[in-house]
Amino acid sequence: MPGVVLVVGSYNQDHAWTSDELPAPGATRLGTYASGPGGKGFNQAVAASRAGARTGFLTALGDDAAAATARALAAEEGIELLAEVHAALPSGTAGIFVDAAGRNVITVAPGANAALSADYVRAARPAFAGAGVVLAQLEVAPDAVHEALALARDTGATTVLNPAPANAPTTAELLALADILTPNETEFAALLARHAGQSVDADTLASSEDDALHALCQSVQATTWVITLGGQGAFVSHAAPGRHGDEASFYRVPAHPAQVVDTTGAGDAFSGALAAALAGNDAGSFAEAVGFASRYAALSTEAAGAALSMPRLRAR
Repeated sequence: MPGVVLVVGSYNQDHAWTSDELPAPGATRLGTYASGPGGKGFNQAVAASRAGARTGFLTALGDDAAAATARALAAEEGIELLAEVHAALPSGTAGIFVDAAGRNVITVAPGANAALSADYVRAARPAFAGAGVVLAQLEVAPDAVHEALALARDTGATTVLNPAPANAPTTAELLALADILTPNETEFAALLARHAGQSVDADTLASSEDDALHALCQSVQATTWVITLGGQGAFVSHAAPGRHGDEASFYRVPAHPAQVVDTTGAGDAFSGALAAALAGNDAGSFAEAVGFASRYAALSTEAAGAALSMPRLRAR
C-alpha cells in the first residue's frame, strides 16, 4: 500500500537553455530553450508521487501565470496542493544552463517562496497529521522549514531534510529536527564547514575511507545521513547501529548506470523517491529504500528537465 508523503518547499518556473558548452563569462553560445515546472520542492513532490506515494505539497505562490501552471500540474499529478498566496510577489523562477554532457548551472529567484510563513505551515497541521514522511528543503523561508519539521516531529512523521542549496542558512537546531539528512557532496562540505569548522574538498568525499566519512557526518549532527555521490552512489551514516532498522552504522549503496541526458533534478529525484519508499506500508530495509532512490535518480537523468523528467513508477 502506498504511504503518504508531505513535501514542504519551493515551486519555480524553470527557464532552461541547452548548448554544447556552458557559456563562459562574457561569452555567447547558441542553443535551445524550454520552460517548465521546477523548484526543489515541486521536483521532489512529483518524484514522490510518481514513485508511488500519496503526496501533498505545501508551498507559496504569487498570483500569476506560473501559479496557475503549478495548480494545474499538481492536479494532473494527483498531488494535493496547499499554497499560501502572495499576490504582491512573483512565483519563484530559475534560469538553468545545460551542456552536452548534462552538466548544469542554475540561478534561482525565490519570489513568493521566500515569504512562506510559519503561520501558514502551522495552520496546515491536519495535512501533517496524515503524513508518514515530511520532506523539506531550503528554498523557502527558514522559519517555515523549521516549523514544518517541528510540526512533523510532533505529529509522529519521519522528518527528511534535503539541505539544499549549499549556500542556504542552517542552524544546529534545524539539523536536529531531521531524522534523515540527504545532502550531495557540495552541500555536505558546506554543512561541515559551517557546523563543525572542518574544510574538505567536496570532490574528494567519494574517495574517502568509509570510517572517516562516517565520523565527519556525525561530527556535524548525530542523526542519519544519506550523502549522494553522483556516479559513486550514496553513503549512509547512522548515529548508532539499529537506526531505521540497520545493523551497520555506515555503508555504501552503489550507483546505477544511466544514459545521461540532463542531471538537473537528480538529487530531488533521489530525495522524493527515498521519502516514498520510507512512507510505504510495504517498505523494506533502509538500505533497500536507498537503493530504490538511487535507481530512481539514475532514471531521472535520462530525460531533459526537472519535475517532468521524473520517472513514472507506481510500484517498487
